[in-house]
Parts: sequence; C-alpha cells; structure tokens
Amino acid sequence: MPGTSSDPSLPTPPPLPPLPSLRTLTGADVLKHVEGNRPECVDVVRRGYLTHASGDSSNPHSAFLRFPHRPTSRIISLPAYLGGEFEVAGIKWIASFPENPSARGIPRASATLVLNDTETGYPFVCMESSIVSATRTAASAVLGAETLTGGRGAARVGVVGTGLIAGHVWKFLRDLGWKVGGFRLYDQNRAHAERFGRMLADEGAEDVVVVDEVRESFADCDLVVLTTVAGEPHIHDPGLLAHAPVVLHLSLRDLAPEMVLSAQNITDDVDHAVRERTSLHLAEQRAGNRDFIDGTIAGVLSGEVSLDRTRPVVFAPFGLGVLDLAIGKWVHDRAVAEGDGHDIPDFFGEAVR
Repeated sequence: MPGTSSDPSLPTPPPLPPLPSLRTLTGADVLKHVEGNRPECVDVVRRGYLTHASGDSSNPHSAFLRFPHRPTSRIISLPAYLGGEFEVAGIKWIASFPENPSARGIPRASATLVLNDTETGYPFVCMESSIVSATRTAASAVLGAETLTGGRGAARVGVVGTGLIAGHVWKFLRDLGWKVGGFRLYDQNRAHAERFGRMLADEGAEDVVVVDEVRESFADCDLVVLTTVAGEPHIHDPGLLAHAPVVLHLSLRDLAPEMVLSAQNITDDVDHAVRERTSLHLAEQRAGNRDFIDGTIAGVLSGEVSLDRTRPVVFAPFGLGVLDLAIGKWVHDRAVAEGDGHDIPDFFGEAVR
C-alpha cells in the first residue's frame, strides 16, 4: 500500500548506529596490571584523593544490604562519580560472608566493579573487584603511611590481623622500597600469623616475630597496621599510643573511643567515616562533636592540614568508592591497550532499541 514502510518509492532509512560493547576483566586480568605497578597504583590513589577533595566527584553513602538469617553477612554497594582526568562513574558491589573460609573453603569477600561512560551512561566494563578493592585499600594505607611519617621507613611495623589486606599492604611496602627493621604480628588465630610471618621471611623481611597479645604489636612499633574483621572495639588502652606511632586503622572498628580521642585523627572523608559504628562514630557519640578529627589525607597531602609529629596519628580511611573508580579505570585503560579481557559487542543487543 502507498505510504507504508514497504513502499519502494520511500528512501531507505539509514542504519542504526552500533550500540556500545561491554568488556569483561577477570581477577587474573586485573592482577596482571597491579603486579609490578604498585608505585603507579599509589600515585593513582593520590590523584583520586585530590580530585575528590577538589569537589569534582560524587560519592554517595554506601548502602549495606543485610540478611535477617545471616547477621554477620552483608553486601555493600558503593556508587560514585570521579571527574578530572578520570571522568568515570560506576559502582562496586562487594559481599562479605565471614563463614565462607571455614564452611566452604572460599574467600570471605567477593566483588564486581561496573564502570559507566559519563556521556551515554552505558557501562563499558565489568571487572572482578576484590583485587581492585584490596589494591585501593592497601595503596591508600601506604600513601597515608608515607604522608604521615614523612618517609618510606619504619624501625618496626606491628600488624594486627594477618589476612588478605595485610598481605596486600606488605606487597605495597615491599614494592615501594620501604626500609623496615622488623615486624610484630598478632592474629587471634596464631597459625594465620605464623603463616604470614613465614611469607614475610621468605620475601626478605627481617626480625619477624609472632606475638601473643595485641599490645605487643604496638610496643616499640612506629607503624601499626590494623586489618581485622572486628565489629566492635577490642583495643582500649591509650597507653599503647604513648610512643606516638602512626596507626593505619584500615578495619575501622578496632579502637575504643578513648584511644581515638587520645590521638590525632585523619580520615579520607569525614561524613563517610563517621557512621556505621566505626571507631570514629563511637568517638563522636562519646565526645558529642567531631572536633577530634584533624582533617583528611588530601588535606595533609595539599599542606592544608599540619600535624604534631610528637603525638600519635590514626589514619582511618573509610574506603571511598571514587578510589575504586580510579584504580578500576586505570586497570581498564591498561587492559584495553594490551588487548586483555573479553569484549562482548552484542551485550545490549537490539532488544533495547
């Protein structure tokens, strides 16, 4: 019939433009670009912090999905946007099921990261993200350690909690050439600490000692790393900080309020860190204010925040989604340049038209 789309007299409509493709990156793909490039990872985190501090970002509060029948388990969503040189949006979806190792023989945490193009909104990569998450956590910790101590050395490092994150922190210290005179290791499971100690010794660390009490991981240690899965404070004695160490409080909930209030406190984002019953949150409830928080790591990096080197410093980074984006975008760009991953050109398909 005249006037229908089948009328041969009508011009042929132009072909529809192709839809974006989606790349997938496995944990092995991600690890390939982290290994051997940890100094660059630290610089990516530094630039991510400064971009966030400049206001060119959006980092909503994380959402915690909990289960009535599994009170110890949770899945956390971290949506974010990071501008500047990164110009990317995305979300990390990270699960923590503490029973996995003993009950199923698999790691506690699993995660994916999806990055979105900020022009079209289309996701362009989905990657395994437990490595991204551990990398940005360890990189921010070591960046904090160097910034707050003023160098890359420690007479002795204390480690409380000798699991996955502690291992990643060690790899960053190693690859950035830190000079460490010794280690004092504590874990509730002594076998874990002993295994960690053997790994350190095998990789050249000196004076590695497994200790029987938490306080021994503070004594005479100028850098202390807390990487436990504690849900409530279990370290209460402010005297442990009398020798003014730098404490990397990565697990966020180990220190009692009296310890927090006796130290200088640095975090990554105050509004994010003072919630969800972190040690900073409990200290706020005790003090009735946030005056005990001295500033952010970006403020120290930029020189806007100065510290008293004769007093203890606790760095408690909540773990910002913008850092996952920074590391994830960096990994993605390297992977594309080297042809890594699997590209799915028809992931969205014609059904979305």
